[in-house]
Amino acid sequence: MSTLRLGVLASGRGSNLQSIMDAAAAGKIGAKVAVVISDKEDAFALERARLAGIPAKYVSFGDYASKDDYERAILDILKQNDVDLVCLAGYMRLVGRIILEAYNNRIMNIHPALLPSFPGLHGQEQAWEYGVKYSGCTVHFVDNGMDTGPIIIQAVVPVYDEDTVDSLAARILEQEHIIYPEAIRLYAEGRLRIQGRKVFIAK
Repeated sequence: MSTLRLGVLASGRGSNLQSIMDAAAAGKIGAKVAVVISDKEDAFALERARLAGIPAKYVSFGDYASKDDYERAILDILKQNDVDLVCLAGYMRLVGRIILEAYNNRIMNIHPALLPSFPGLHGQEQAWEYGVKYSGCTVHFVDNGMDTGPIIIQAVVPVYDEDTVDSLAARILEQEHIIYPEAIRLYAEGRLRIQGRKVFIAK
């Protein structure tokens, strides 16, 4: 089986990117990061990629007349690098129709809450403020909504009385670093099947 080629889109520090790169380097997931793309020139995710010898591309949204044009530029980079699966890792833009159509059911995202609860920005803070007893994280396929795509895998994290937003977020992040590479491994092994809203995992 050929190695799955990943294109990672990131806007920030790239800790989930690092967990994916580490799992790939250790031969755990049957995949390799082929390119990292960011809409932020100073995103540390780009530096992580460069340090690992992975192509790192900055694409400025402001350089393009429309979102479609911006996404076409990203799509060109993905295609040039023979990307099989797109992974969003702290990418702070909604993916639009250009990339969605080109990579239908081949885009994953990690979200720091138990979807469908607390979608959008600051999922950890939303959960903490709401007073839930359990939170966690979700890896899902991306569709044209805000964190609404079919769920692949989730991890549950208890919320303690003494928790702050930061302490809860830190424990959730630990689980993100476990389940995102795991979801990629399952995809690389051909074990994920989407049927309607559900993702079935073959044994």
